[in-house]
Amino acid sequence: MSSIFIFPGQGSQAVGMGRELFDNSPAAREVFDAVDDALGQKLSDIIFNGPIEELTLTANVQPAIFATSMAMLRAAQQNGLAQNFAFVAGHSLGEYIALCAAGALTLSDTAKLLRLRGESMQRAVPVGCGAMAVIMGLEIDGLQKICRDAESGTGGVCDIANDNAPGQTVISGAKPAIDMAMELARAAGARRAMLLPLSVPPHSRLMESVADEMRDALSKIDMKPPAVPLISNKTCAPMTDPDEIKDALVYQITHGVRWRETILALPALGVTETIEIGPGNILSGLVQRIEPGIIAKKLEV
Repeated sequence: MSSIFIFPGQGSQAVGMGRELFDNSPAAREVFDAVDDALGQKLSDIIFNGPIEELTLTANVQPAIFATSMAMLRAAQQNGLAQNFAFVAGHSLGEYIALCAAGALTLSDTAKLLRLRGESMQRAVPVGCGAMAVIMGLEIDGLQKICRDAESGTGGVCDIANDNAPGQTVISGAKPAIDMAMELARAAGARRAMLLPLSVPPHSRLMESVADEMRDALSKIDMKPPAVPLISNKTCAPMTDPDEIKDALVYQITHGVRWRETILALPALGVTETIEIGPGNILSGLVQRIEPGIIAKKLEV
């Protein structure tokens, strides 16, 4: 049996996540303390106590999900669990967590990169000008045409941000274009077209300035080859070369997360189970929808 560790992205956060681990696991406590030190901020206090409005700020939530996920992994490994895995993968910011888990990035570097990524995303587009929406019940080919039509109708960017599972896709871009795309999707028979509570439109062409900042930041990071390959959001294939991985991390800022294709690629790589590590269980549910033949587990610490 071959396993892949998978790590979640934004949306899986909750106030209080990881608090029990912090109180009971020295390994987990070390992770939270290291992230606090790297950021020069008691991010752990926001994670454990909120308020939720502060936790969900893009600049906080990305390193917060990272800290909680790595604390879970280190606590499990201290207890003799989560020792054997053949690959890692992550959804959006989860790729950074995956690379830290595989030893390619240090805790400190990952925390700083995710803080920069979040701050840069918030700066890139004025509040209220960008939007994301989830579309349920349409296949991606039809939705791609809807995005093009919305762009033509409004002059604004409308991109596929997350190809999460069959019939579950997230679009991202300029608010007027996203609004029109939702109307077109409903008219085309979508079961649901709903704005997500984010003003930042990640994985769209509006994030070009973020890609530039992250390219510069990553060029200064000493990234090691990961101990096991990363299944990239860019290629849905294994990567181990640090330069290729850095290019892929920059690429994913302005391009969609190909999660459905990533999971579909796993059986050919000999993967028989996914182990989700982090707050929530969103990814495990997606795995079961995409490839029922793969065993989808959640790490229990």
